[in-house]
Amino acid sequence: MITQTMVQPSSWIESGVHLQQVRGLKLFKFTDELQIRLETLLDRKKADTLTSEETAELAGITELDRIFTLMNARLIADS
Repeated sequence: MITQTMVQPSSWIESGVHLQQVRGLKLFKFTDELQIRLETLLDRKKADTLTSEETAELAGITELDRIFTLMNARLIADS
């Protein structure tokens, strides 16, 4: 296991995530603002210009994305 510093993924639940109707299912999606922030951080990572705070933020958002991808896949599989 790799130890990594990250912003708590739960910190974005209230303001960065919403449920969206997709083919009759309600799936977890990032808000436009959080999606743009993720893309900005990924671009900065590619350019090797992330600060340590941004690295922690990117790690938290990425973990939240993994969690919701898994949850959405299970919702789809169970439908």
